[in-house]
Amino acid sequence: MSVTVEVLREITDETVEAFARLLPQLSRTARPLDRAALEAMVACGANTVLLARSGGPIVGTLTLVRFPIPSGLRARIEDVVVDESARGPEEAVRLARAAGARTVDLTSRPSRGSANRLYERLGFTARDSRVYRLTP
Repeated sequence: MSVTVEVLREITDETVEAFARLLPQLSRTARPLDRAALEAMVACGANTVLLARSGGPIVGTLTLVRFPIPSGLRARIEDVVVDESARGPEEAVRLARAAGARTVDLTSRPSRGSANRLYERLGFTARDSRVYRLTP
């Protein structure tokens, strides 16, 4: 079955339902997103939210975040969650490159073996870096 990717521009009942179904697959601690939260996410100028469809239904999503910093425009792919049948961030990479991003970063937990192997096949390489997080 073919997969199509589209930019999320308008929040509908279908997108609210899709995020309610997909977000728990990404994070057990993430709070459900209501329509207003999804609208705020899509309205943020730094974000491009992509939806993946397989034969019609939404089977995945990711958020491409672009931001200028002193060393140039950078991009990150965040919160990738896709059903097993339709994996891959290729469209986000294309959009980041089209916008002029010098790099595209993506994070993935080490325990997500198949996802990490996919990212490496797509040309992503592990960086010699650490991500630090401060949780209040």
